[in-house]
Amino acid sequence: MANAIRALSMDAVQKANSGHPGMPMGMAEMAVALWSCHLKHNPSNPQWADRDRFVVSNGHGSMLLYSLLHLAGYDLSIDELMRFRQLHSKTPGHPEVGITPGVETTTGPLGQGIGNAVGMALAERLLATQFNRPGFDLVDHFTYAFLGDGCLMEGISHEACSLAGVWGLAKLIALYDDNGISIDGQVDAWFRDDTRQRFLAYGWHVLGPIDGHDVKAVSDAIAQARRWATEGKDGRLAPTLIICKTQIGKGSPNRANTAKAHGEALGEEEISLTRRSMDWPYSAFEIPADVKADWNAKAHGAESESKWNALFSRYAAAHPEQAREFQRRMRGDLPQDFAAKTQAMIERLAAERLTVASRKASQIVLDDLGPRVPGMLGGSADLTGSNLTNWKGAAALRVDAKGAMTVGEHINYGVREFGMAAVMNGIALHGGFIPYGGTFLTFSDYSRNAIRMAALMRLRVIHVFTHDSIGLGEDGPTHQPVEHPSALRLIPNLHVWRPADAVETAVAWKAALQRHNGPTALLLSRQNLAPQVSDPGMTQQIEKGGYVLSSDKKPRIVLMATGSELSLAVVAASRLREQGVAVRVVSVPSTTVFDQQSVAYKQSVLPPDIPRVVVEAGVTDFWWKYQPAAVLGLDRYGESAPAGELFQYFRITADELVATAQAVLGRPSR
Repeated sequence: MANAIRALSMDAVQKANSGHPGMPMGMAEMAVALWSCHLKHNPSNPQWADRDRFVVSNGHGSMLLYSLLHLAGYDLSIDELMRFRQLHSKTPGHPEVGITPGVETTTGPLGQGIGNAVGMALAERLLATQFNRPGFDLVDHFTYAFLGDGCLMEGISHEACSLAGVWGLAKLIALYDDNGISIDGQVDAWFRDDTRQRFLAYGWHVLGPIDGHDVKAVSDAIAQARRWATEGKDGRLAPTLIICKTQIGKGSPNRANTAKAHGEALGEEEISLTRRSMDWPYSAFEIPADVKADWNAKAHGAESESKWNALFSRYAAAHPEQAREFQRRMRGDLPQDFAAKTQAMIERLAAERLTVASRKASQIVLDDLGPRVPGMLGGSADLTGSNLTNWKGAAALRVDAKGAMTVGEHINYGVREFGMAAVMNGIALHGGFIPYGGTFLTFSDYSRNAIRMAALMRLRVIHVFTHDSIGLGEDGPTHQPVEHPSALRLIPNLHVWRPADAVETAVAWKAALQRHNGPTALLLSRQNLAPQVSDPGMTQQIEKGGYVLSSDKKPRIVLMATGSELSLAVVAASRLREQGVAVRVVSVPSTTVFDQQSVAYKQSVLPPDIPRVVVEAGVTDFWWKYQPAAVLGLDRYGESAPAGELFQYFRITADELVATAQAVLGRPSR
């Protein structure tokens, strides 16, 4: 069974002349131990709710996963393995969720897979606590992760695994491929961590090192970890790391245990030698019938799911309301009254005309949404009091020293922005929750790659980024995110909202929650913002990302603004009108959403024959795509001073906007 993985992996990489054969060949027995003895899954239904989750964090070894999926009976034909790394195949270079049946997450950027696995395990435990009833273990599955040296070298593994230990995620079992080789060669020249002691310090249980090529030893270790997951060890629930000593490229006479096996095709001559060394007398991509039969998991998978379906039927009869709610949560549906009640909230905010920071407006919105949208799971990277991501009545998730969990709706992630983002991705991938988390906008740099992965995977994850400009003031240029709004807007499929007042903030939250096919970033102010939207009937226009806030009949100039700078445009428009200039004010809370609208709509907001002036307290380069006559912004880092002084110092003011507009029109300013 292990040699079938080795053969398929080396054959596919050789045919593509591209890929990483060493990891699949080295981890083959580890895969046999898990998939043939322990993994609960159904190849005929990869989305079965109570399946075990399996994550290959070292995703460069994707042929290990593709071989497993093909052999187990998933809808992944041998032809697709032969098309490894080819255009539009189901076997891309790194595993991609939504492309290949049975792939649970997109991996490749090392360390993020184990972060996702932590999120999946947390989601499983929270759902089990919320929905399981005596005699009905409706949610009862494990999360398994394969990871390598590279995953452990990346700092995100520290962030995520530290959290997993704190949370006592006993149903998370990670198997570490300790082969001592990375692209540059023997890792002991740059990686000498005592991994066992490191994970014990996190609060994990640790097994090994064991022989990763001994199927029974690996299977026994997994069985022990599973027992600890229910019985505890030393009276404590914790995740388990199994350290498996392996040989990269095992079976290859000349490439095994060398960096050459990591990321290069073996070559026809070496493959021939490898076949002989493995006693594998079959041609490329040929798997004998008896090996196929040993691997096929369809019958066992169907039986496992059938038992769970029967359990769910009994559960639904005994607990009908909880059963309906579980199904809604796993489908990702919002409550039926979501749209109507959210619109009522927006109308209330419009009537109240609050002068508040948009971060505070966000919390006001959460106070309304949190109690009536079960499954929203918030958090913050040690900035809860600044990000305001908690809401009235939201309890904090807590776990005691023995691993007993007190379930809450808000997570203190600690100072772990990257880990938080990857964990949220795992929560979203698992299903049952809509995760959101907060930090300062400038620290989006720390979490950016996980944000990108959420966009690539089309996950409903919401990032609350506060302190969105020089308006945060005295903390200075280290914390003032002048380039970050534009940088985030460049990520494909990430919707970025920078609302100008409480109403726009509520609409942004509504849009983020209703969005099923991608993440959203909310960029929120520290400083108070005056109300701008008084007509709740404008909700549909705001939802389009850009709209006309006010306009004279025949405007001579358009003032475009976003976020806190919209108030400057409104004041400047008033002064220009006093000077006899007809003006249109356009708010663009989300350029990413506005850009997706029809050409007709965009031209109705921004007529092509009227000059435009843009104002945003950040870098100007991004805005030139709208072909403005001028952009008022900030193409340098900020300073440490009160916010009002900074806007004056950098000349991002209504007076400067008036002068700029007058210059564009060829009129002297007054």
